Amino acid sequence: MPINILMPALSPTMTEGTLAKWLKAEGDKVKAGDVIAEIETDKATMEVEAVDEGTIGKILVAAGTANVAVNAPIAVLLEDGESAADISKAPASPAPAQKTVTVEQHAPAAAPQKTVERTGDRVFATPLARRIAQQKNIDLKALKGSGPHGRIVKDDVINVKPVTTTAPSSAPVMSSGPNAKTLAQQLGMNFTELPNNNIKKVVARRLLESKQTVPHFYLTIDCRIDELLKARQRLNDEAKGAFKLSVNDFVIKAAAMALKAYPAANVAWTDDAVLQYEHADVSVAVATPNGLITPIIKKAETKGLKQISSEMKDLAARARDGKLKPEEFQGGTFSVSNLGMFGIKNFGAIINPPQACILAVGAGIEQPVVIDGMLAVGTVMSCTLSVDHRAVDGAVGAEYLQIFKSYIENPVAMLV
Repeated sequence: MPINILMPALSPTMTEGTLAKWLKAEGDKVKAGDVIAEIETDKATMEVEAVDEGTIGKILVAAGTANVAVNAPIAVLLEDGESAADISKAPASPAPAQKTVTVEQHAPAAAPQKTVERTGDRVFATPLARRIAQQKNIDLKALKGSGPHGRIVKDDVINVKPVTTTAPSSAPVMSSGPNAKTLAQQLGMNFTELPNNNIKKVVARRLLESKQTVPHFYLTIDCRIDELLKARQRLNDEAKGAFKLSVNDFVIKAAAMALKAYPAANVAWTDDAVLQYEHADVSVAVATPNGLITPIIKKAETKGLKQISSEMKDLAARARDGKLKPEEFQGGTFSVSNLGMFGIKNFGAIINPPQACILAVGAGIEQPVVIDGMLAVGTVMSCTLSVDHRAVDGAVGAEYLQIFKSYIENPVAMLV
């Protein structure tokens, strides 16, 4: 029987996406695991893999189509022996997501296995059945397998209704004040419209929500980075091209080490409790052609400067190409935003919910400083911590910055 290929939910918050590109054409044969299309989600451009074998019988949604709802059919897959005349026999698909959405978290594709086992209640399933179950959020333990020795096969899961949950509102971001387009037209002002992609819309909605619902306050501290610059230069010289550390690598490491030393700042607010995280997963703001995204250096307090530098370069490059996996940019316990490379001396960043803190890092500026009562020239970097006052009060934020400053001004302490 022909199989409908559905618009997948590639992140927990996705309700619709843009079918950016087809990598397979009508008549092409595919097998499970083949990349068939690229989908622009609310976070990034991601590849979509086939979960079944067959031939692309008909493409229902053309490349470049925006606002395609999750669970909407985008193509029809024909099994062996079927032809275009069988396309109409494809089973009815779940209703496209509007207020509800299939909840799913895609992990990197695993190598095919003969069976899937779980500790405790042991479940045997074919790889294809498991992939379909994951896509439809079906608990395999609740199913009875019809395959050999009770193994769960494709037919056992293909017609099971997906579990749905209420999704976040996808209402457009409302601008306050006069409508800019209407006003420009009334006044005869010439302009060019640059359409907003899904990423920019989601970022705008989250920033607006953050400023409206999170009680921000700001703490600024100046850090001498002369010793940091000397250490960076020496480490880079000794590396002889094997790696190249940036000031931002030191900032990420110092931010993580300070969170380890002072976990009261490594928290998030909920109505029932303040969550204190065990590890410092540092989200780092990266500008991309499609908008801002924050890839994560996980457990940054456990990693050396060389590893942080290598991971950050890889994440930033793939972020700009829209190739990050959801688990590489969703989550994080603390954020860093660095505009120092643009010569910005001081700024306040908007908190990235549900995190409670974001550190805005400015440029290192040579300026007069007082050392042991004597006037000298030093390189000073201004850092501003934006804080959710519900989870982190002024004293906690100030204490965290003091510890961060101690690591920045004495970088050798980060190496022990």
